[in-house]
Amino acid sequence: MFVPYKTKDDIIKWIKDYFAANGPDCNAVVGISGGKDSSVTAALCATALGAEKVYGVLMPQGDQHDIGYSRDLVSHLGIKNFTVNIKNTVDSLIKEIEQSGVSLNKQAVINIPARVRMTTLYAVSAAVNGRVANTCNLSEDHVGYSTKFGDSAGDFSPLSRLTASEVKILGMELSLPSKFTEKVPEDGLSGLSDEENLGFTYNVLDKYIREGVCEDISVKEKIDRLHKINMHKILLMPCFG
Repeated sequence: MFVPYKTKDDIIKWIKDYFAANGPDCNAVVGISGGKDSSVTAALCATALGAEKVYGVLMPQGDQHDIGYSRDLVSHLGIKNFTVNIKNTVDSLIKEIEQSGVSLNKQAVINIPARVRMTTLYAVSAAVNGRVANTCNLSEDHVGYSTKFGDSAGDFSPLSRLTASEVKILGMELSLPSKFTEKVPEDGLSGLSDEENLGFTYNVLDKYIREGVCEDISVKEKIDRLHKINMHKILLMPCFG
């Protein structure tokens, strides 16, 4: 059962234990979008380790209309931060791939920035003796709303057992300003909100995950189908033998 104050304390202890066992001198590295998941993850890490041991990495792709949220978040938490604009890298990679004779489809183009961002996070992590935080939540993972080897990657994952609704509540428990927990979730890649991309709301998805209830049969079938076809994103890689 999700009990906000207990869950908060449990995750903070879990983060402390993870770093004690996997790098007592290491820092947490968090990709910052300014939305609830990255904000809550960064806040949990700052509380568990101290703000001085958390690095936030802002990764706009050219001009990002909502980057002010990210800047406000790192300022609010008092964490060290870097801004790395990935536009030139993404554009160059797409150009080189297409010049090789490969015709990229829309999905390939959408996924490239997410994978470039994860490459950036690991480069920063190597430079600052870090461990990269995965910021995905249970709702996203359940329907595969993440990019494999992109935002689905990481070294430790504080939120992957919490639904999107529970992450919001956890943010309030951490005393984060509502502008971060209530920011409309969007992937920053397609120009659409998460819910526009999915075709259903997180409230509907979360109720189905936690209670097994979904009144709209067509939505239930879509959630089930997405869950099934995207399991490869969260399962260990199959190995022969």
